[in-house]
Amino acid sequence: MRLDDPWDDVPASDRGDQDGAGGVAVLDVSGAAGPDPELSAADIYREVHRSAAFREVRRRYRRFVGPAALAFLLWYLAYVVAATTAPGLMARPVAGAVNVAMVAGLGQFLTTFLLTWAYARHARLRRDRAALDLRWDTQEMTRGLGRRTARGLGR
Repeated sequence: MRLDDPWDDVPASDRGDQDGAGGVAVLDVSGAAGPDPELSAADIYREVHRSAAFREVRRRYRRFVGPAALAFLLWYLAYVVAATTAPGLMARPVAGAVNVAMVAGLGQFLTTFLLTWAYARHARLRRDRAALDLRWDTQEMTRGLGRRTARGLGR
């Protein structure tokens, strides 16, 4: 039985891979009426970790975060290097008392906000639905483990 997530107010049709590159891989737990009595929670999490759906979520995360972090780090280092090695360039006036260093410094803030927005958008469009599905599938697989353990302890 799948429960609705109270925190998820966006229909599933609005999420997923928007660029048409393919669907979201799903961990299949449909054939199981409950957790396998031989599996522990650690076994279930290892199985999820090895699943194609989990690898896809991680791949999508890394494909965004790696290049974005590298680009932002290079932009920051370029600012620092220019400020220390080319003070004449950085002191050049742009408009009134505003110079190149001030514009570049404000550009650092702007790119931070843009990168945060891009990360949130990428997560919402390409990873959140798949990660939520993985979480629900994992919870379904581990749901009976707690009850079975409690019965074994005489509760």
